[in-house]
Amino acid sequence: MSHRTHPVTGAGLGLRRALLGPLQAYNPEKVTEIVSFTEVAPENWINVGGQRKKFFKYFTERFPFVCHGLSLSIGGPSPLDRTFIHKLRQFLDDYQIRAYSEHLSYCTDDGHLYDLMPIPFTDEAVSYVSGRIRQVQDMLGRRMAIENVSYYAAPGAELSELDFINAVLTEADCDLLLDVNNIYVNSVNHGYDPVDFLRALPGERIAYGHIAGHFNEAEDLIIDTHGSDIIANVWSLLDKAYELFGVFPTLLERDFNLPPVAELLNEVQQIQSIQAKWSLHNQLHEKQTKERTDGRRRSA
Repeated sequence: MSHRTHPVTGAGLGLRRALLGPLQAYNPEKVTEIVSFTEVAPENWINVGGQRKKFFKYFTERFPFVCHGLSLSIGGPSPLDRTFIHKLRQFLDDYQIRAYSEHLSYCTDDGHLYDLMPIPFTDEAVSYVSGRIRQVQDMLGRRMAIENVSYYAAPGAELSELDFINAVLTEADCDLLLDVNNIYVNSVNHGYDPVDFLRALPGERIAYGHIAGHFNEAEDLIIDTHGSDIIANVWSLLDKAYELFGVFPTLLERDFNLPPVAELLNEVQQIQSIQAKWSLHNQLHEKQTKERTDGRRRSA
């Protein structure tokens, strides 16, 4: 079980623009009771002004925030966009963002590809990506977290997905954004045991987690969509993650097919309930361990 200080706590909800009005109109006390933190893509807000900026500030004044980027293209062939990174640093500082994360993928090649492309699982790519992560961390003046991504092909792979992720985390000395749904999606698409994969990740590097829904294209093909309810197998994998690593902050991602706010909050509450179960379990375990230790000391 990992022991570290996380940038936020509890259960979170991804803040999409389509949710701004409905969340503000919903019972504010109920929302703040259930949602412990929220997350945005900084690219969607860095240059925003006017009414949307006021909306955004309304939420940043009420919730701890983390940011999950879309366009850094950490594995891309193009040079890092230093202008964007400087703007990003100002944004993170201005809004007191607790953590910044990005995808372990790339999305540029002489232009934006508007998709998350898989980085080849090679030693050369480990070195290249890790160097770029270290550069970004230096420019931001803070650690960043890298998310394990869903992928549908592994061109030129020399390493396993697991070995590639662990090598990048170690060489870059960065944190992990643990996406539980992506592990499940990849386990079906690429035929591995999701619990074995989970167990082999460095829990001490987990900054926070994601959980989301997906679409079953076929028995052996799942598409990571963030557009449906979370299935039982993914909930079970989150439960296992808390068992292995202790409770870490976890955020619900829902990008489209947005249900009513009450239904979204029900899923956030389900995260809460699993967290509460393992928090209680761990407290009892620690209490019993302390009692046994104290008993041995008294009898010595």
